[in-house]
Amino acid sequence: MELKNVLITGGCGFVGSAIARAVVEKYPKCRITVIDITPPGPIHKVPSQAEFIKVDVTSAAHVDKVLHQAQPNVVIHTAGIVPGLAERFGRRLQSAVWKLNVDGTRIILEAAKHSGVKAFVFTSSCCVTIDDMRLPYRNISEEWPTSQTSLIYGESKAAAEKLVLEACCAEMVTCSLRPSVLTGPGDYQLLPAIHACIAKWETPWVLGDGLNYWDVTLVQNIADAHVLAAENLLSTRTAAGEAFFIQNNEPITFRDFCLAIWAHFGHIPPFTVHVPESLAWMAGLMSECYTWFSGTETTLSRGSVKDACHMRYASGDKAKRILGYEARIGLEEGIRLSCEDYARRLGIKLPEKPSLKAKAS
Repeated sequence: MELKNVLITGGCGFVGSAIARAVVEKYPKCRITVIDITPPGPIHKVPSQAEFIKVDVTSAAHVDKVLHQAQPNVVIHTAGIVPGLAERFGRRLQSAVWKLNVDGTRIILEAAKHSGVKAFVFTSSCCVTIDDMRLPYRNISEEWPTSQTSLIYGESKAAAEKLVLEACCAEMVTCSLRPSVLTGPGDYQLLPAIHACIAKWETPWVLGDGLNYWDVTLVQNIADAHVLAAENLLSTRTAAGEAFFIQNNEPITFRDFCLAIWAHFGHIPPFTVHVPESLAWMAGLMSECYTWFSGTETTLSRGSVKDACHMRYASGDKAKRILGYEARIGLEEGIRLSCEDYARRLGIKLPEKPSLKAKAS
């Protein structure tokens, strides 16, 4: 089943613009409507043939109008707030996150039903499960329960995903994709934060044993997964009412991931110091106290220590079996592409090759 008329919410963002490019790559004649609160920019490029309409997805009137105007048969809903690293572990943004991630999803769903949309694909997150950091997550499957009490992002995505899957019916089938932590060209959070450690002389420090495995997803691969999900919902419908973990299926230790990025920028840590997790946790607590008194922002907190030491990777069996998803771009190539893109944005030139092959410390 070809995609002929697709509307993408948040289509000017990191994920949404990648999905728009993936749709055009496979279906050049597909009509694409991109809605977002901000217009297309130079970093996250939107295909020229896509129609952009400025819309606040928390406004039911605006959303209803654009859905009836565009008349898409597929909606891909990516719009949402991902708290930055400084806000990830607090509650200051709870109201804003909930309004956009949950209330915005409810509004989009209702408008999609009323305008005759046939298929609805939701960009959820692995955080629906792993933001509850009380447990390690080793090769988990979709049978693991979502957590109702975790960090605000995971809570909001779990609530929104529930709305989406409960809305699945004969008239409009729905599914949810749960990407792991994302990187790729246009990465505005993960890679910049890791690269910044070079200038701050933080690269020698290893929190915990450094052996905790993470899943990483290249943005081009999550875009492919959205196209596959839309195709499925329009044809066999075997993905209807289902959630899927999406990742590169190449778990990597967080330390090795960082080393690979630093090596592309010509940096190898001159030495390595392992900091026990308990000691790092205490340092995070003291940092939180200091920033509370000083009114400054911190990059080190009890939450960030848990995050850096957390074991979290998932099985890709369900996505492969039902959607036919397999990562098109491998992690090694993806890291290279991501670093080259970020270097261009910084206006610097990368070394011809990493000076040494990054190895686990």
